[in-house]
Amino acid sequence: MNALKLGAMTVAVFGAAQMASAAPARNVVLVHGAFADETSWDKVANLLRHKGYHVTQVASPLTSLDDDVAATRKALAAQKGPTVLVGHSWGGVVVGEAGNAPNVRSLVYIAAFAPDRGESVQDLGKGAPSTEGQQAIRPDANGFLTLDRAAFPGVFMGDVPGAEAKRLAARQHPINAAAFATKAKVAAWHDKPTYYAISAADRMLPPQAEGFFAHRMNATTVTFQSSHASPVSHPTEVVALIERAARLK
Repeated sequence: MNALKLGAMTVAVFGAAQMASAAPARNVVLVHGAFADETSWDKVANLLRHKGYHVTQVASPLTSLDDDVAATRKALAAQKGPTVLVGHSWGGVVVGEAGNAPNVRSLVYIAAFAPDRGESVQDLGKGAPSTEGQQAIRPDANGFLTLDRAAFPGVFMGDVPGAEAKRLAARQHPINAAAFATKAKVAAWHDKPTYYAISAADRMLPPQAEGFFAHRMNATTVTFQSSHASPVSHPTEVVALIERAARLK
């Protein structure tokens, strides 16, 4: 093969690789937070599937950070091609740990905690006054936490219609209190393009804290006039942000 043909082939292969890397990610993995289960993503997931994305809703056990990360890594390993990894609330801690997988193109945080290496959720809350939602958290005899069911609709999803909020309150999944004290070992947002949606009317995680996380990560940031449960109350806007992350826009 002469040098001219070899050069042309090299250019063609390199160009094809560039085009492949620039193609939008078509896989989305959704990680729910505490006091919820994977169905909290149903509206977002259905909209994404309608748009042609391959969507996986991780059923995090909420028994420990390691267990939740293992469930997410299993979901990521099943993806074929570039993937957008999305976390809501506690799920932000999980995607920060699992997001260093090579097939993760970008990270999306939705009203989510975003610890750095060596930080825990408990550390991030030190010195700050408790929100209404945090004051409604109840421990059980086994060391697991739930949100008071009567308070849940107001503090977790105040902009969701009452019947739907009550239904989701009944589906809430308790989280092991020890998870909140577990320090992050990985903070994938240092190395991956990152996007953040602040919930301006959040009564669980203060919007000011969300703004701090987004700024520290240098994330592409949007703000929704939403409760903590923006995947339920603002699914169209959440999907728009995920699509930006899929295209790295």
